[in-house]
Amino acid sequence: MFWQEKTLEQMTHEEWESLCDGCGKCCLHKLIDEDDQQEVIHYTDVSCRLLNTKTGFCSDYANRKRHVPDCVVITPANVYDLDYMPPSCAYRRLAEGRGLASWHPLLHDGDRGPMIAAGMSAAGLVDSEDQVTEDLELRIVTWPLNDSD
Repeated sequence: MFWQEKTLEQMTHEEWESLCDGCGKCCLHKLIDEDDQQEVIHYTDVSCRLLNTKTGFCSDYANRKRHVPDCVVITPANVYDLDYMPPSCAYRRLAEGRGLASWHPLLHDGDRGPMIAAGMSAAGLVDSEDQVTEDLELRIVTWPLNDSD
């Protein structure tokens, strides 16, 4: 259980990448209410065009920055500043000292079933930005904020 023994900065690249549960919530378009002094983040059910909306995985993860220049690559250096990551995100949870959620695939031999059963995946719940024509304000949802642990 390397995530309990190492800091985020001490992890190998492979360990770091394995923390991602593949939920796809980080790929959702988010809106920030500029009129709100607290800068509340609103998630939508509209995803980046690279997200496979059936699986919740990026369709070209290795080259995502080439296709989507504003895609944020989460690193040990920036994870503490990414307050818009969903509360269920393993990177955010570990940065906040909370540990992995009980449904995380690393705790289930890589099985994503418990994560999906817990309602933590965007798979099947979102539409690609390429298919959405209405304003994002009409697509605001709260389910990405769920954190079952």
